[in-house]
Amino acid sequence: MAKEKPDLNAAYALQTPQDSVSLYRDWAETYDQSFAEQSDYAYPETIARVFSEHARIADDPVLDVGAGTGLVGSALARRGNRTIDGADISPEMLAVARSKKAYRALFTCDLTQRISPGDATYGGIVSAGTFTHGHVGPDAFDELVRVARPGALFVLGINAEFFDARGFGRKLAEIGPHIVGLNLRQYPIYGQGADKAHRDDKASVAIFRKR
Repeated sequence: MAKEKPDLNAAYALQTPQDSVSLYRDWAETYDQSFAEQSDYAYPETIARVFSEHARIADDPVLDVGAGTGLVGSALARRGNRTIDGADISPEMLAVARSKKAYRALFTCDLTQRISPGDATYGGIVSAGTFTHGHVGPDAFDELVRVARPGALFVLGINAEFFDARGFGRKLAEIGPHIVGLNLRQYPIYGQGADKAHRDDKASVAIFRKR
């Protein structure tokens, strides 16, 4: 059987962490050109901009969750963040991110499991494109809160269609005692250059701080 072409439809069809490893292994070298550029993928710039609008000096170091090829980290670096780490399930995607020289450190991880950073490591946590169809569900928030310092800024993009279906609202309510200032905003994932099937896709961006 022929291998499925790496594209957005294949990404939305993922079911297991191993599916993600296989897809992004094959997609890493062409992802920026065949997807991000051709789809007018505005999401990473949006997450970096929103983080910068709310950030304080103490919000470094930043963890980019689901860093992929480094689109969010590069956008943060252009806005002056100097200490950025990236985590992703795909070592091949992280190899592309490493070439952009925006990150202090990069490490592979499965967000459905415990991740390697210690408690209270990061002053900021960002994510674009990880909390979506076929990828990572809301239970990963427990680990992200664990590795964040008190007062850490979170800017987490969640596919809006996926938000209610997978219980992100319930999870945010569950971790409510551990966070403050929750603000949910909707932003477009793609620009006007995207194909019609996804041009109107939205992200619900959760902005809050750890208590």
